[in-house]
Amino acid sequence: MEKKGWTDVDTYITSFPKDVQQRLQAIRAIIRRVAPEAQEQISYDMPAYKLHGKPLVYFAAFKNHIGFYATPTGHKAFEEKLSPYKSGKGSVQFPLKTPLPEDLIERMVVFRKEEEDAKHKK
Repeated sequence: MEKKGWTDVDTYITSFPKDVQQRLQAIRAIIRRVAPEAQEQISYDMPAYKLHGKPLVYFAAFKNHIGFYATPTGHKAFEEKLSPYKSGKGSVQFPLKTPLPEDLIERMVVFRKEEEDAKHKK
């Protein structure tokens, strides 16, 4: 991905074709609904959300997929559900040619929020 230097998530999302924008907005809506107190920003040139000052999740659009980054713990917890997708230690690629697994994304965000909330309470 070419570095664009976006300053906010709205500008990031609107820089993509309409069909990709819809997917990005869907992910954003899930994050905002599950973790409304999370701070939205651009980090590593992609939309990023922090909770209690710590990374919660990130996402990014690419030519053929949406990358979703829920840190290694978030991906480890959903390893079986993520098995149909290309993934790494802390990343997964949701192809643009397949439906976006919004329910899975939501469960991953809930997991990460609960994890960060528990760490914050200690």
